[in-house]
Amino acid sequence: MELDLLRTFLAVHRAGSFTRAGALLGLSQPAVTGQMRTLERRLGRPLFDRGARGVTPTAAADELARKVAPHLDALLEFSEAGVAGEPEERTVHLAGPPEFTSLRVLPALAPLVAEGLTVRTVFGTTEENLDGLATGHCDLALSTARPRGELLATTALWDEELVLVGTPYWAGHLGGATGTVGVVAAVGATEAAERAPASVLLPALADVPVVAVHESLPLLSRYWATVFDADSPVTRSAAVVVPDLRAVLDTVLADAGIAVLPRYLCAAALHDGRLVALLEPQMPPLRTYFLSVRAGTLALPHLARAHERLLRAATSW
Repeated sequence: MELDLLRTFLAVHRAGSFTRAGALLGLSQPAVTGQMRTLERRLGRPLFDRGARGVTPTAAADELARKVAPHLDALLEFSEAGVAGEPEERTVHLAGPPEFTSLRVLPALAPLVAEGLTVRTVFGTTEENLDGLATGHCDLALSTARPRGELLATTALWDEELVLVGTPYWAGHLGGATGTVGVVAAVGATEAAERAPASVLLPALADVPVVAVHESLPLLSRYWATVFDADSPVTRSAAVVVPDLRAVLDTVLADAGIAVLPRYLCAAALHDGRLVALLEPQMPPLRTYFLSVRAGTLALPHLARAHERLLRAATSW
């Protein structure tokens, strides 16, 4: 049996779609369909049930995948590494959100660049990054949502803490309106004491301009749901929307309003007093970053090294 048939079969099994498998392999959808029909005739049994949204593997397909996947992945690793094992420069195509990728991920990969790795990066939304990974346009993708399906192998990489911040001007404005800012950091340990400042602060935030990364206010909504137990932020729309959290930070520092930001991004401004954490809840909201690859591709040495490097680096972030 030709290895190409098994390779295409494994790609379809992992992708759940003839079209996505073809994109990964550089084949047209009719070519993938033809190969799978040939394989099914040779085996004498169906391998996939066709549906409107893709294909579902049969029990025979699952059994075949378990048998052939380790061997095909090992062959791929062998062929990519070179018969004699000679060192080769490899390129990792990376997709992720601009801020986290720029400030955390790319610096973590720098030591591998010194060893000969090359990196090509694109920025996008979670959906764009995962779509690019599934279709073979990138090798590693960072996202704030865990993808579904067997095509992608995903690992939780890091949890970032979200902080409600403003300049001392806005902290003073809110403190004058509510009498709570300034004592928030000294809230007692009891649950009742923790709830009181947040509940008093919430109405005062209604008239404060907000700077956000998107019209849907994703970080504010997460913060409001976790800290204030509210369905949505009290503000109807943001005063400023800019699709980069670094620009959000700079805009807040210019006294344009308040924002919810990752703590790692604004830690320096908080430390030197240019920003104030308007609330310090005992259980701050978190957002998880996930690191994904296409199933089987970690058999490639250069991708495995980059993947492992990021997992190790994240433990010290």
